[in-house]
Amino acid sequence: MSDQPRPRASLRTAVVWEVLKDALDRQVKATGRDALDVLDTGGGTGNFAVPAARLGHRVTVVDPSPNALFALERRAAEAGVADRVRGVQGDILGLFDVVEREGFDAVLCHGVLEYVDEPAEGVRTAVAALRPSGALSLLAAGLGGAVLARALAGHFTEARRALTDPAGRWGEGDPVPRRFTAEQLSGLVSEAGMEIAAVHGVRVFADLVPGVLVDTEPGAVEALLKLEAAAAEQPAFHSVATQLHVLGEKRH
Repeated sequence: MSDQPRPRASLRTAVVWEVLKDALDRQVKATGRDALDVLDTGGGTGNFAVPAARLGHRVTVVDPSPNALFALERRAAEAGVADRVRGVQGDILGLFDVVEREGFDAVLCHGVLEYVDEPAEGVRTAVAALRPSGALSLLAAGLGGAVLARALAGHFTEARRALTDPAGRWGEGDPVPRRFTAEQLSGLVSEAGMEIAAVHGVRVFADLVPGVLVDTEPGAVEALLKLEAAAAEQPAFHSVATQLHVLGEKRH
């Protein structure tokens, strides 16, 4: 199918998708409704929105990029879910200019908090879009993964700078404005009134393994996927993950 990730791409999304799919299944059972209302803020071209729609859910994608929303529309059509995917131009801090408060069973906020001036406000806004029993899927750049990557590339001064910089940046050329620790992300979710259901490290190894090894060694992709899944839940690996995923559930 057109929305199925390529083997290498799946290394970036598999762990998050499995956690998200399980959360949506729990929401279906809790609400008694087969079709949930899902909001994907910063959802871009639909990496998660289209698979969620294929499960039968109604997905609203809010993204500031017209090009991304155009690609989303095309992707949804190719996957046969155009009637269940709606794209709206906007961003997290102006969210309620384009969608309703407390209108969704699940909110995805992936790759957004790195780019907003006030991450705590971004999380509070995402939570305000949830219904009373809703779930929040939060994915953001991890500090430790960046430090490790710079060090392994031989950029030791940049690695140290990222480690000590309040925003976790390794220098002026760093394309990521902000990175987080697992404790920081969990704190933002808790402070917004959510229970922490799960914390996962994402891309613990995938970004460190030479691509040629993954592409040429028989069975390497599948074995690496299994390793990523096994390590994702281990707190010891959260500190070196490229991304961190926190699943929050709204308190009644």
